[in-house]
Amino acid sequence: VQLVESGGDFVQAGGSLRLSCAASGLSFGTYDIGWFRQAPGKEREGVSWISEADNYIDYADSVKGRFTISSDMDKNIVYLQMNSLKSEDTAVYYCAAAVAPVKNPLGTREYGVWGQGTQVTVSS
Repeated sequence: VQLVESGGDFVQAGGSLRLSCAASGLSFGTYDIGWFRQAPGKEREGVSWISEADNYIDYADSVKGRFTISSDMDKNIVYLQMNSLKSEDTAVYYCAAAVAPVKNPLGTREYGVWGQGTQVTVSS
């Protein structure tokens, strides 16, 4: 099982980015996928989560209304569309996989497979 993130970049505040998480060796119907981020000096926090098996999605309060998670099951890719970016969104963004169903989707404990991360930097 492998996850590879891409799409991180340097962007000005108010801008947009779309992150991709390409998964291999797993089925979206068996695994839930979460997006997390970690800023320097801070703990890793959950950003968004998608469960294809149960057709659920969820977001952290800090990104609701600005970020959208989606998936392309044919390509085995999960996307995170990030709009109206703020300087506080600056972090390394990771995607992770957990065997469905996840009890605490925005917590890190149940996720056993992680990508290498992609850097998002938002200038104010």
